Amino acid sequence: MPLWAPLGKPSPTMQTIESLKRKIKSAEDLHSVVKTMKALAAVSIRQYEKAVESLAEYNRTVEMGFQIILKQKPRGVSMAQPVLNGRLGAVVFGSDQGMVGQFNEVIARYAANKMDKLRIRVENRAVLAVGLRVFARLEEAGHPVEDHVSLPDSLAAITPIVQDMVLKIEAWRSEREIDQFVLFYNRPISGASYRPNTLYLLPVDLGWFQDLEHKPWPCRALPFFTMDWNKLFSSLIREYLFVSLYRAFAESLASENASRLASMQAAERNIEDRLEELKTQFHQQRQSSIDEELFDLVAGFEAVTQAG
Repeated sequence: MPLWAPLGKPSPTMQTIESLKRKIKSAEDLHSVVKTMKALAAVSIRQYEKAVESLAEYNRTVEMGFQIILKQKPRGVSMAQPVLNGRLGAVVFGSDQGMVGQFNEVIARYAANKMDKLRIRVENRAVLAVGLRVFARLEEAGHPVEDHVSLPDSLAAITPIVQDMVLKIEAWRSEREIDQFVLFYNRPISGASYRPNTLYLLPVDLGWFQDLEHKPWPCRALPFFTMDWNKLFSSLIREYLFVSLYRAFAESLASENASRLASMQAAERNIEDRLEELKTQFHQQRQSSIDEELFDLVAGFEAVTQAG
């Protein structure tokens, strides 16, 4: 009985051990990548959350501007709610990248349901998709997308994209007589969770204007201005659009990374479970190999002893 397998022809057990070693190495490499992606997602969430927090003061400044000019409306200026003509402009925020779980499916389904409830015919809707993946989901749901915008690759890149979107909204209002604009995006809740959200961008809520007009000014003297009232009002509307779109971008990106973090956490658990299983199999196979070698040695020793 041979005490070892011939060179160049490893035993089935040895082949299994080598195969398990390769699988363990691949799983460990993947585990390292997932941990890195998880850390990057967590950092990104905080980055975009801080951007939203910083935006609060900017938003407060815009509100104070509205408060000042609304308290000094020229005679004859009416803030009545406009009559809508049944044309809708919708902006749906999704993602360009994958590994985000059901992030795009959730917001696309939510936006489609909300638009249907507005009872505006599909041909009277202009949909702008932010992100290629939500673009595809909306098309699949039977909601044609007129245009799309790629997501910024950094916090600093949000501003120029938002500025372009404000110009597009103004063009849609003037050239196509779209008077109602709605934003659909995911908002972070806590940790790695989020939920879809609707923001009715235009027309501006008349109740909000009335509240600002009657809200007491924090000091005795109300600031005055020399700029034409209508021009100043239009400028503040653009600032309001900028703040609203920027917040939607930042909150959607924070939610995207929250969804990615959740996906990476699930993947990490699955890989760890698989690694544990592979290592258990490896130790079992290694012990079996050692037992086989010992058995061969004992059997060989007994054969030599009997022959002597």
